[in-house]
Amino acid sequence: MTDDGVLSPGPPDLVPLILDTETLDDFLRALARSALLLSPTADGCGVTLERRNRPLTVASAGVSAPLLDEAQYGQDDGPCLQALREGREVSVSDMGEENRWKDYPAFAVAAGTRSSLSLPIAAHSDTAGALNLYSPKQNGFADADLRGLRALAAQATGAIALAQRLSDSRTFTDDLEAALRSRSVIDQAVGIVMNQRRCSSQEALGTLRTASQHRNVKLRDLCAQLVGGVSGAPPPDGPRLRPRP
Repeated sequence: MTDDGVLSPGPPDLVPLILDTETLDDFLRALARSALLLSPTADGCGVTLERRNRPLTVASAGVSAPLLDEAQYGQDDGPCLQALREGREVSVSDMGEENRWKDYPAFAVAAGTRSSLSLPIAAHSDTAGALNLYSPKQNGFADADLRGLRALAAQATGAIALAQRLSDSRTFTDDLEAALRSRSVIDQAVGIVMNQRRCSSQEALGTLRTASQHRNVKLRDLCAQLVGGVSGAPPPDGPRLRPRP
């Protein structure tokens, strides 16, 4: 790997690239730069991801990718989107002879691009994408390291899947912490009602739920008001999850 985080030519290795980058964005930018090294005539590489049916170029290297990617997004068609949505490689040897994808090939030629290669990333997943390479030459990927490029696309698939799992885990942790805080406030309010009415915890909770429904106030908010009224201060946040050492 070079000093700027780009893989050296040849079959790429996932582990050093991930270890040498601190965020998913950094990883994808390094991935785009590495793809250019494996495609001698390419002048641009973009990484497209689609979330909620909205494609976006999340990283690029070289000069041509952002403009060409955006042109495909604008007409909702093109080799990039086909690779992304169908989960297969899409190669264009000569844009001047291409008749797929509406006006896009003519636009690409006018922009100075004559060939392209799109490889799917995380196909058929919630965060599908494509690794897109563009060349100003016809048959620009005849000498490209296809084995290396496919390995890069596979690496991106693994990294994105990992990032999605981590994101889902953080969301779960946040939701669990919110539930713990709500439970803490509700337990305090139940204790207050039990003391005031000399009743069981079940009866106290039923009283609070009935009051919540009648007042059209969330149970947690009602309990917070009760605890604050008795203590004279807002209730504490309650327990939080702590990372393992």
